[in-house]
Amino acid sequence: MKTGNGSAVQVLPTVTEYYIHYRISLMAALEAVEITDRDRKPIGTEKAFARLDELSREIKASGRTQFLCGNGASASFANHMALDWTKNAKVRTVSFSDSALLTALGNDLGGDEIFSGALRLYCEKSDALFTISSSGNSPNILKAIDTAVELGLGVVTFSGLRPDNKSRSRGDLNFFVPAKTYGIVECAHQVLLHTWLDGFLGVSEWERDTHQDMNVRSLKP
Repeated sequence: MKTGNGSAVQVLPTVTEYYIHYRISLMAALEAVEITDRDRKPIGTEKAFARLDELSREIKASGRTQFLCGNGASASFANHMALDWTKNAKVRTVSFSDSALLTALGNDLGGDEIFSGALRLYCEKSDALFTISSSGNSPNILKAIDTAVELGLGVVTFSGLRPDNKSRSRGDLNFFVPAKTYGIVECAHQVLLHTWLDGFLGVSEWERDTHQDMNVRSLKP
């Protein structure tokens, strides 16, 4: 829009309009999620989540461990899911978030090695690594994936933004969110992570008549 003197005036969307556009963008990103295997072959959404469920059940049955890692907001998601998987689903799950551990490894090995170094200290063969990275290109995430493969772990990646990011070609199962902004990718990752956990627990929002009780005695993983 222009004023009487010809200068341009920026017209911003209203709060309501912005929310509508954000909601539509998030839904579009979730509907467009691409899932591939290590050979970059597409996998259907339901089949992919069934594989995740099977992997977590195998890990639980054998007493193995799920490891999650991410940076920044993705680190928070990793912490959150590690707690819920361990407390609610009774699947031993670890997120590398201890400040002493990370700063020691960063100081001794370099920042790119904090997760790979931790894996070498804590993991055992046949555990599984789940990486969360919006860009899919964080050096410490990529090194963690390479180390996990070297040590015989299963690998699942959650990434976004550019379709040629390096994470999505390195996992046994790769969830890619084709969105252009970090906020949408991060929101979508949270939905995908909760779909994985809630599906394992059999929690269905659309089938409930009562509100969920988070007392662990009421959960049936």
